[in-house]
Amino acid sequence: MTSSPAIQINGSTKASNSNATLLEKLKKTYEEAGQSHVFTFFDKLSSEEQDNLLAQLNDIDVHRVNRIYANAIAADPSSTLSNPNENEGHEATLSAPGGHGQQEGLGGNLLGRSRTPSTKLPEEILPLPEEACATIVNNPKDEKKWREIGLKAISENKVAVLLMAGGQGTRLGSSKPKGMYDINLPSKKTLFEYQAERIGKLEKLSEQTENKSKGTVNIKWYVMTSGPTRKETENYFKEMNFFGLNPDNVIFFEQGVLPALSDDGKLLLSTPSSLSVAPDGNGGLYAALRRPISSDSDRTVLSDLKDNGIEYIHAYCVDNCLVKVADPVFIGCCLERNSEIGAKVVRKSIPTESVGVLALKGDRFTVVEYSELSKEKSEQLNPSNKDELAFKAANIANHFYTRNFLESVESMEKKMAYHIAKKKIQTINLENGDLIKPEKPNGMKLELFVFDVFPFTKSLCVLEVPREDEFSPLKNAPGSKADSPETSRKDLLSQSKKWLLNSGATFDNDDIEIEVTPKLSYSGENLDFVKGKKFIKSGVLSAEEDLKALTE
Repeated sequence: MTSSPAIQINGSTKASNSNATLLEKLKKTYEEAGQSHVFTFFDKLSSEEQDNLLAQLNDIDVHRVNRIYANAIAADPSSTLSNPNENEGHEATLSAPGGHGQQEGLGGNLLGRSRTPSTKLPEEILPLPEEACATIVNNPKDEKKWREIGLKAISENKVAVLLMAGGQGTRLGSSKPKGMYDINLPSKKTLFEYQAERIGKLEKLSEQTENKSKGTVNIKWYVMTSGPTRKETENYFKEMNFFGLNPDNVIFFEQGVLPALSDDGKLLLSTPSSLSVAPDGNGGLYAALRRPISSDSDRTVLSDLKDNGIEYIHAYCVDNCLVKVADPVFIGCCLERNSEIGAKVVRKSIPTESVGVLALKGDRFTVVEYSELSKEKSEQLNPSNKDELAFKAANIANHFYTRNFLESVESMEKKMAYHIAKKKIQTINLENGDLIKPEKPNGMKLELFVFDVFPFTKSLCVLEVPREDEFSPLKNAPGSKADSPETSRKDLLSQSKKWLLNSGATFDNDDIEIEVTPKLSYSGENLDFVKGKKFIKSGVLSAEEDLKALTE
């Protein structure tokens, strides 16, 4: 029997055998939830199709899906009606989308209604408070101090890494997992390989700095894949011998999906025997941490973190070639400030840059999309420094968490609203079984963003880092002017050149490209051996022994 994708739920994700008891249970559950239409074609299905549908339905907490739908509709910013639930902290509820038992005032189609009462003014968007902000830009003293704090925590095996790597390189012209993409570096290393080598190098640096025995420092790497990418990602890591890392320290888990819904909250069938589903957004990370890592074990990422004594977690997206994985400076900054969440940012330099910024909405931390900022606010200057924008903290999806905070996210979920993406979704006509190919949006996919937890903390540490050192996203097709393979390659090689120049090397001409790989240096350290050397040809520097062939 084929198992269904991991649905984002609180219950089991294991497929169950088709039997009369399970069928009876599911029919009752889905009828109570107002979703009994999913059984419309059940009696006409083959035994295998029935088994597959029951397995998929059994994986879904349908009442939770109804709740997510209600919260998303209540928070939709295009609203025209007031909040059906006036008390802050209580989610909107639906007992049956499009049916009976809903709260008074909730019609069958809830699209366009807001969580905010129409008589209440929207919360003002404000710049971040100074006490939440830190920087390493022109601040070597604090940077050194924070690095020492972070390296100590790493040496005590209290730090782990969460990688969000569920996407494919579709925009890049590749069907492979994005982490397997080659940006045409001289070494031909992929994004996965670079990040793995940074982890390996940091383990060694921590051992050396803290006088630990060789092989005693371990940074566990939790790699979040998706249904389409998990097998290929796991196979690639095995083929590459886990890039020299201990395989026991690399744990794969899967991003969840949620059912696609009609405008009135009905589950949509993609075939008579299956529901239409879609990824639940990078914020699905939080629920994925609670699900079993594999079908034959109850172990979850959260339980594994706890069992291994891990207290601090660095999370990031796979598509940034400059990411400092498990950055000890970032970790040390957050620890010194006793923060339960941290966010790295780069400086937004011009008002028109299309980037979300960290800010306050009322008294709560949030990420404000560029389209939400008025022209006046986007151009507003920092009153204490007229050379800076007031809303300057550009979000780069690079975060710190304490394990305690990640364990608490489940209790926040009822207050969190998923984002609605209106889509054209192929679905089955329930009257005749024909496939409907809509010409305009006929439903929605729901997703959570990783920063949607920010409003639930009062202890967020925002660390500004230099863009040229830490952020070069890979988003667009080859040949694009920005965020492309070419710009990623250029930025990484420019960083290598800067490290070498700072260490006292020179270059015979500007066309020479030297790639300093993470096997040699994590962030520009330990390159003193190049002092006084002139590079006369392009190449790769992975060990001191490589220097002779590249210099005179």
